Amino acid sequence: MFSEKDKKYIKERGSELSLVEEQIGNFKSGFPYLDIQRAASIGDGIIKLSEQDIADLIQDFESKMGTKKILKFVPASGAATRMFKDLFAYLDDHDMTGNKAVQQFVKGLKDFAFYEELKGQIADFDTATPDQIVSELLSDEGMSYGSLPKALLSFHNYEAGPRTPLEEHLVEGVHYAKSADGTVHLHFTVSPQHLDKFRTLVAEVQSGYEESYGVKFDLSFSQQKESTDTIAVDMNNEPFREDDGAILFRPAGHGALLENLNDLDADVIFIKNIDNVVPDRLKAETYTYKKALAGLLINYQTEVFSILENGISDPDAVAEDLAKKYFLTVSADFATLSKAQKTAQLVEKLNRPIRICGMVKNTGEPGGGPFWVKEADGSASLQIAETAQIDLDDVEKASLLKNSTHFNPVDLICAPKNYQGKKFDLLQYRDDDTGFISEKSKNGKDLKAMELPGLWNGAMAKWNTLFVEVPISTFNPVKTVNDLLKDSHQ
Repeated sequence: MFSEKDKKYIKERGSELSLVEEQIGNFKSGFPYLDIQRAASIGDGIIKLSEQDIADLIQDFESKMGTKKILKFVPASGAATRMFKDLFAYLDDHDMTGNKAVQQFVKGLKDFAFYEELKGQIADFDTATPDQIVSELLSDEGMSYGSLPKALLSFHNYEAGPRTPLEEHLVEGVHYAKSADGTVHLHFTVSPQHLDKFRTLVAEVQSGYEESYGVKFDLSFSQQKESTDTIAVDMNNEPFREDDGAILFRPAGHGALLENLNDLDADVIFIKNIDNVVPDRLKAETYTYKKALAGLLINYQTEVFSILENGISDPDAVAEDLAKKYFLTVSADFATLSKAQKTAQLVEKLNRPIRICGMVKNTGEPGGGPFWVKEADGSASLQIAETAQIDLDDVEKASLLKNSTHFNPVDLICAPKNYQGKKFDLLQYRDDDTGFISEKSKNGKDLKAMELPGLWNGAMAKWNTLFVEVPISTFNPVKTVNDLLKDSHQ
């Protein structure tokens, strides 16, 4: 299948031949669907916090986090191209009649945070045509919004000037990701071609925010590793080859960022998408729930660590308590095991990375949701499942998805160290059977591409997980440019 030249190329790019061969096998066999048993719901996999719970957990957060190194991790490599899909379509056909999105964009132009900059870029702006305005905004000869990452676009207006998502994450970090010494640690994953632009923006704004909030920012960046790219195949599951005969590798989706996360050293890591930010006037509820969920994480971790450090004298009682409090389930044959076997199983199940995942009520958004998934040992675990991981031809499974009550807004808080203070190797807690295969094309030829298990899906499948309901007000993604016209972004 692979020539010596191929093997040399695979080695030079940092990939392992055995792993590439395994990927070929996955293309041939496909990935199994998740065996979802039921959707998680309030009281059955999802925790709903009372006002008193929130107050107590925030107090726990503020009293206990001082000894922790806290980090905010933001995937920020994606270009904003899809935000402007309708505007690009307009530049192709120049027809506003049936393009309501462009009509809304033009009507609301003055309400965008980038309006003043756009206005300054065009001579005789008041007489400019929609074609000129849209072209200036998107083109590389203009403001390059069509190719820049979302992190660097002007999202929100303030008296001091517009603010980008990167800056909004700096401000958020001040309020819930500040270590005891006043340092706010943030890590952004970026694409190589945009790294210099990130550094330039940070150089322009960092000192101002540090002075305003009385903190120091420790900002770091990383790129998706080339070694995580997956091989592409043709429609016969043979390696897809370029015109020069070279085999093709493709970026493997956000699941590849597990390697970046694994490289970081922190006790508590907040994960949130780059575009889910709001202006300062609406941030209070986000801060409240971030602190409460972090408090819950620390309490859960403290209890787990205590069990692991002190030993398990009564495994049946521990298993029952963990099931009630944290939805942790044991194997189907647990009752038949010896005390030593029960203890060993509990230790194995508890000695894992921990994550708390905020969940919002389902409003029909596409994407993943919280489910109970059957495991090989007969237990069930809490997982975030994407639609593509569910067999929609199975009427029962499709019904579970359709009637699920909650949705994943990508709102995670992670504890990646064990009870001895050592980092887990997060790659060991990924379910490699939860990748994705999709059909693409290149140079007019069809191909199959593979994504690694998603960062908050299969990449964290073997983590201990708690789902907590958070208000819909904390979920304000910007999927299209006109989302910036919503009240939550004004």
